[in-house]
Amino acid sequence: MRAGFLFTVSLWSVAAMFHAAARSVVGFSVARSCLGLAEGGCFPGAIKAVADWFPKEQRALATGLFNAGSNVGAITCPLVVPWMAAHWGWQGAFIATGAVGFVWVVAWALLYQSPDKHPRVSAAELAYIRQDPVEPEVRIPWLELLHHRQVWAFMIGMMASAPVWWFYIFWIPDFLNKRFALGLTQSSLPLMTIFLVAGFGGIAGGWLSSALMKRGWSVNAARKTALLVCSLCVLPVFATPLMPGVWSAVVLVTLAAAAHCGYAANLYTLVSDTIPRQAVSSVVGLGGMAGSVAGMFFAQIVARILDFTNNNYLVPFGLCATVYLLALGCIHLLIPRLEPMRVPVNQLS
Repeated sequence: MRAGFLFTVSLWSVAAMFHAAARSVVGFSVARSCLGLAEGGCFPGAIKAVADWFPKEQRALATGLFNAGSNVGAITCPLVVPWMAAHWGWQGAFIATGAVGFVWVVAWALLYQSPDKHPRVSAAELAYIRQDPVEPEVRIPWLELLHHRQVWAFMIGMMASAPVWWFYIFWIPDFLNKRFALGLTQSSLPLMTIFLVAGFGGIAGGWLSSALMKRGWSVNAARKTALLVCSLCVLPVFATPLMPGVWSAVVLVTLAAAAHCGYAANLYTLVSDTIPRQAVSSVVGLGGMAGSVAGMFFAQIVARILDFTNNNYLVPFGLCATVYLLALGCIHLLIPRLEPMRVPVNQLS
């Protein structure tokens, strides 16, 4: 996992810097494709690191904390990148952001080790990290993973929730422009507010399930209760197009975005709750792919709805409000007790 994360972020950094060398649409498209390909490997590595370093009762909170970092990027990039482009040109902006990735790569290479190999982890700390029942060593082929209900539960959760997050990222500026006549500059503060609060929502959602487990709740009850609370907090977003003012609409989207991040923190943690440690990254990768494919179709659906309804966002926001509860229902039907995935004896190492 350590080497895989190093390779993934290194490839991402090279792809980001390669944009500056692109001299055609084809070259730029290749750079964008490589960037997206490398980015897809980041969350599987991060979730695997959380599974290695935290017991079950702390994993959702840890996931919410690291996931908040992506929101910090969404906030700072609109502030920093235009300044870079103005002073160093757009090529310089790509080179600078790619170079930041290599700084992280060096830090990761120097600082990260698995808990059992880390020189600063004491025996007591290692025992705390490993307090959950010992999992057998397994080797599961990719296609074999698709035979398990736990994998499909996560994939369905990703197919429902990931497209909504991208809807907020890509379509909210257009919504603010169409509904309230806000330009890009005027939209900056509302967008920053949405993503800043969303980061805290991820932390809060992760804290909720962790707090319930510390109170004696089962993993199943704690995770699904947190998912249910987040799903209910998303529901009011359907009324966003009906709001009379900018900030009343922003409040609803902010609440929904924060609830999404809390939902995601617990959804990702379902993988480490039910999947053998050696297959966590693979399952998160499958879920990420499923979410990306669903996001492609959802973007097309939104575009056609807006074209057909003359930019009426009521139906898209209605879909965003309901998919979380529907996905949670499917997850509960597939894994009613969050039992670990059963591995055939011939796949045990």
